[in-house]
Amino acid sequence: MKTPPRLLPLVEDGLVDEVVRQLKSGKEAMVFVVLCGGEARCAKVYKEADKRGFRQSVSYTEGRKVKNSRQARAMEKGSRYGRKEQEAAWQHAEVDALYRLAGAGVRVPKPYNFHEGVLLMELVTDAEGNAAPRLEDLALTAEQALAYHSALIRQVVLMLCAGVVHGDLSAYNILVDADGPVIIDLPQAIDAAGNNHAKSMLVRDVNNLAAFFGQFVPEILATDYGHEIWALYAAGALRPDSELTGTFVHDEAPADVDALMRDIDAVVEEEADRRRRLADLG
Repeated sequence: MKTPPRLLPLVEDGLVDEVVRQLKSGKEAMVFVVLCGGEARCAKVYKEADKRGFRQSVSYTEGRKVKNSRQARAMEKGSRYGRKEQEAAWQHAEVDALYRLAGAGVRVPKPYNFHEGVLLMELVTDAEGNAAPRLEDLALTAEQALAYHSALIRQVVLMLCAGVVHGDLSAYNILVDADGPVIIDLPQAIDAAGNNHAKSMLVRDVNNLAAFFGQFVPEILATDYGHEIWALYAAGALRPDSELTGTFVHDEAPADVDALMRDIDAVVEEEADRRRRLADLG
């Protein structure tokens, strides 16, 4: 096929030998099958901000590190430079997450290079060597659903142990190769320790999995792995091999507002006494 303009710099620099075909066009990027040294790989071409369906919500970008204070100020003001840097940070988030998660043993596509807004990575294939299907497109047996759900819960644990929450995990961004599920699409991945929305996003990711697999195994709908996993993480007890039950007892005791107000009043009165004593000494 004719080489798309965004891929021309990679061809000219010798990173890509040939563009074979377009694989998909999603809300945030277009994906192509390319040849690199005779090996089929995947080229993810990120769309510009005004052409993307996925917006950079503050809930995703909160806690992300920037290079310097000038960059941070520009991003906050929304200047042309700031928008450019914000775009670069958004794209690099996926690159960084892929390297980080691959190193932690999470099943994600292996990244190879990032150049001119294009991410070169492993092409995930099925047993016949064809592009692997999305989980959403498969009709599963109950046995397969249980096995894949269990495998993905373990992947979520591995990700969190590496300090990462996917943030948009669903059957649409999970591929299934000959060995099982592979997690893709990570530009919105968040740092678990630096983002106040990490817990809610993790729980939502896990609930999305339950909703999908519950179509084939209704018992999965009654599980609560999300809160269980987060509770272990918050307590510093989450490990890659942590034993999970899928159950979690929520604290439903009503808040004692009166007791809380008494504590606040006591603190206020104590501070007032301290100020009076200081005034008397003066």
